[in-house]
Amino acid sequence: MRAVDIIMRKRDGKELSREELRFLISGYVAGEIPDYQISAWAMAVFFQGMSAAETASLTEVMLHSGAVMDLSGVTGPLVDKHSTGGVGDKTSLILAPIAASLGIKDPMMSGRALGHTGGTLDKLDSIPGYRTSLSAAEFKHILITDGFAMTGQTADIVPADRLLYALRDVSGTVESIPLITASILSKKAAEGAQALVLDVKYGSGAFMKNPADAEKLARSLVDTWRAMGKPIAALLTDMDEPLGKMTGNFLEVEECYDCLAPEAATSHASLSADLMEVTLELAARMAVLGGKAANAAEGRALCEQALASGKPRELFMTNIASQGGDVEQFLSMRGNYRSPHRAEIAAAADGYIARIDAWKTGHAGVVLGVGRNRTEDPVSPTAGIEFHRKRGAAVKKGDPIMTVWGKDQASLEAALPRLAEAVEYSPAAPAERKLILKEIG
Repeated sequence: MRAVDIIMRKRDGKELSREELRFLISGYVAGEIPDYQISAWAMAVFFQGMSAAETASLTEVMLHSGAVMDLSGVTGPLVDKHSTGGVGDKTSLILAPIAASLGIKDPMMSGRALGHTGGTLDKLDSIPGYRTSLSAAEFKHILITDGFAMTGQTADIVPADRLLYALRDVSGTVESIPLITASILSKKAAEGAQALVLDVKYGSGAFMKNPADAEKLARSLVDTWRAMGKPIAALLTDMDEPLGKMTGNFLEVEECYDCLAPEAATSHASLSADLMEVTLELAARMAVLGGKAANAAEGRALCEQALASGKPRELFMTNIASQGGDVEQFLSMRGNYRSPHRAEIAAAADGYIARIDAWKTGHAGVVLGVGRNRTEDPVSPTAGIEFHRKRGAAVKKGDPIMTVWGKDQASLEAALPRLAEAVEYSPAAPAERKLILKEIG
């Protein structure tokens, strides 16, 4: 085989075989095929697309470009959840202990913040002593004992994805749905997931800005995972506004702990109600795919019963200890672990809050120190935002909307105008926000 022939076949809209894809990807990982040829192939994929079978072949070739988690001996079902990213999206930290309380094992390999979207590992790193770099043996042991484990992608897991991700970023092919699909699913398969629940987001704070594009991505993910012989479900969810009442690293962990309180399942007045609605619907699908419920309604009821029992919160705390965290110190930090650089955003007019723009809020968060623009940038555990009022709230000019903490005074002052601009007002109450648009799969 020659790389140029494969590139030309894809350029002309032909479907590539698994052997051709293996030749390209293994050659690239080995340093035998140069960046410029893989860039040309990626651009051909961008314009010509891939069939579900072709995307599944690419996913499996990427999966086997490095090590795969050996979870033999772990009594399943092994079900994970993946989100395409958003602002205030912390559902993983709540649903993993809920699923574990039902007897489902959740092997969770997560990422870090990049751009305006938050990273699960950065949130967990804000817990004193908590380790997100686990050996394969540690990951497996904690998964068995706690029912879920949280780790990052190691250097030997799907190396093809790290190389391709960096190349897509500089070659104008980031938005290619087949390449996004293979990137997500190769990592999920490598971590050992047998079934998968997807939270595919749309809106200003999401990667896909409109429902139609989000649905295209969701259908590609569903069709590809099924072509690999695995069960899957996907929800299209709204990310036009931040999820929950906190954005930040420790702030979001703190909110997750509060959301695991027994009364959280039935509390609809809380500013975390939107977060809990999305979390419980995702957890309900995990219950179905894990064989614990016949349908989503039954799964949701099981998850609410589990929350009411207090067991998920106990598992959350057990996992903190299992991964090296200091439980007592974490509890003592609740409500106190904040940057000294603090300010308030007040309502600019009488009326109702019509919307708090997620994209503007997320980018203000990067300025505050919550996220990063480059992978090597540090993040602040104590920066973030607490919302006191959200969409639909009636306000008078001067009412507090949010409290803001920055990593330093300059960051705080730079972020405040962006956050003020993110809040939109209307003279009448806005329509109720539809959090979940539809289910696919």
